[in-house]
Amino acid sequence: MTKKITIAIDGFSSTGKSTIAKQLAKELTYIYVDTGAMYRAVTLYAMQQNYISESHFNSEDLIADLPNISLSFAFNGELGFAEMFLNGTNVEKEIRTIEVSKLVSKVAEISEVRKKLVREQQEMGKNKGIVMDGRDIGTVVFPNAELKLFMTASADKRATRRYKELIDRGDKVNYEEILQNVQERDRIDSTREDSPLVMADDAIEFDNSDMGLKEQFERIMSLVNARVQ
Repeated sequence: MTKKITIAIDGFSSTGKSTIAKQLAKELTYIYVDTGAMYRAVTLYAMQQNYISESHFNSEDLIADLPNISLSFAFNGELGFAEMFLNGTNVEKEIRTIEVSKLVSKVAEISEVRKKLVREQQEMGKNKGIVMDGRDIGTVVFPNAELKLFMTASADKRATRRYKELIDRGDKVNYEEILQNVQERDRIDSTREDSPLVMADDAIEFDNSDMGLKEQFERIMSLVNARVQ
């Protein structure tokens, strides 16, 4: 492979975007960026500062405080992927809770938050050789990406995957709560005014409701190989 490209992976929550993105980055020795982790970290910060809860959201105070939010990734060799750091503190576990999941779409609606993170994401990918997943990577962050994928699956399948992931981690959750969260995030992500979740015209749709990881990876790698030769 002589040519480095940008791979943009968008799609609904819990469609396995991060899993496939990590696999691709490892295979290609590319940089992997989980943009969802960045929005989750800002959400965690807002929760810590009491700017947001299930009953209130003081978006103006969060916007004013954005210059004080520093986000970075640090590669963990034992885990095999980069972990999210918020103002120098590893928050990888904290940002994956259902409490953060319930609020992240509201934070991601804020234009000032999106502008800050998009700038950082574009800087990370300026030299290509990157796999980035999120909601607006192929439409806003890297509209000229050589390969754009849009991941989707039924809400039931996605909720089941998310439920198993949290249970395996030791969290106490119930399936109906997870399903409701998945459906609500879909609604907010798809209807927000700033950079709504839509499939780019030149993206390839992957419905992985009944597709295993091995099949997904092999199909996507064939697409990558066609673009880097």
